[in-house]
Amino acid sequence: MTQTKTVRIVAVVLAVLTLVTLLVVFTVPTADAAVVKQGSTGATVKTIQTKLKRWGYYTGSVDGIYGAKTKAAVQYFQRKNGLTADGIVGNATAKAMGITLSGTASSGGTTTASSLSNSDLYLLSCCVYGEARGESYTGKVAVAAVILNRVKSSAFPNSISGVIYQAGAFTCVSDGQINMGTNDECTRAAQDALNGWDPTGGAIYYFNPATATSKWIWSRPQLLTIGKHIFCA
Repeated sequence: MTQTKTVRIVAVVLAVLTLVTLLVVFTVPTADAAVVKQGSTGATVKTIQTKLKRWGYYTGSVDGIYGAKTKAAVQYFQRKNGLTADGIVGNATAKAMGITLSGTASSGGTTTASSLSNSDLYLLSCCVYGEARGESYTGKVAVAAVILNRVKSSAFPNSISGVIYQAGAFTCVSDGQINMGTNDECTRAAQDALNGWDPTGGAIYYFNPATATSKWIWSRPQLLTIGKHIFCA
């Protein structure tokens, strides 16, 4: 065999190996891809499973393997949150869960869990407890999200304590229930809101139509209803 033929053979073999490598990279699903779906594995899948299990959508093992049970849980979550129930975690579903597809928590703005003091987190969870302890877990997160949306809005104070203690803003402050403390579920709900989960889609107001006394609140654009609360822009 001549040296030229040997070089050609080696070149062909290297080209084939490169092609096979590229095919493997682009066909094996991973949790760091553009979407996370059935067949994906990794830390992000574990994050998804953990959140869905905490919220009552998932009953399987937190094993980092996106199987049929995980897909069904994602579809359940999507249906409950007004998303396309395709069982695939894309950008919209990831945002609703408060995660990014690389497995790190979504910041949801400048107020994040990492930049928040323990006293602010406690205060936020106390407000959730005072305003929504009888609501579903999603309803609790929604109330926390409204508070954080106000912090980010130029129309409200730029701190959690400022928003919560703004005169007449929250019933639990007016009647003293803000001082009742909190519980683990309300604290988790506050943390999930801080991590970016906003079930309201950006609401800055909410009210209970059965007890609301303000006529003005009815004039606000209504986004959705979660439990006993109507959330508004």
